[in-house]
Amino acid sequence: MTFNRKKILNLIFYVLIAAVLFTPLGFKVKVYVNRIFSGSASSVTIEEQVALQSYNWNLVDGSGSNFNLKEHKGKVILVNFWATWCPPCVAEMPSLQKLYADYKDKVVFVLVAEDKVAKVNTYLKENEFNFKVYYSKSNAPKELVSKVIPTTYILNKEGKIVVNETGAKDWNSTKTRDLIENLLKE
Repeated sequence: MTFNRKKILNLIFYVLIAAVLFTPLGFKVKVYVNRIFSGSASSVTIEEQVALQSYNWNLVDGSGSNFNLKEHKGKVILVNFWATWCPPCVAEMPSLQKLYADYKDKVVFVLVAEDKVAKVNTYLKENEFNFKVYYSKSNAPKELVSKVIPTTYILNKEGKIVVNETGAKDWNSTKTRDLIENLLKE
């Protein structure tokens, strides 16, 4: 088999594709691409808004402290399902951190990891994220069940889902901040 220029270029192309798909560099490329293409979240129309039937959802944080969503009924709540191995999840984390930094005392942030505690704690420390991460101890309310991560919901004070988004989003956008400000005023 002789190697001509076309075969060499094809080989280089396949090696680059393999590197992007199967190496840590590839993971970083996927995160970067997701970050570039993440837009603002969109609100659910009033007709499509669904209210939680039950707030009873037991979770635990990384240090073992219990948390139940029912204790936060009547507040604006942001629920995000994510994992450290998920490029779109990792892509949106910096914007969630910025939103959390400004709204942690006004909005209940429930970031639920589909991952191992030690891995999440390492990830949070390496990236200097200071939001709490939770792990489900019981089933999430049926209205908050999704087969896709990341999935993020924002609930108004009445418990209605006003945002239901999958995929990486820019949670620190002006549009999202305006939405949250309006929800807090209700």
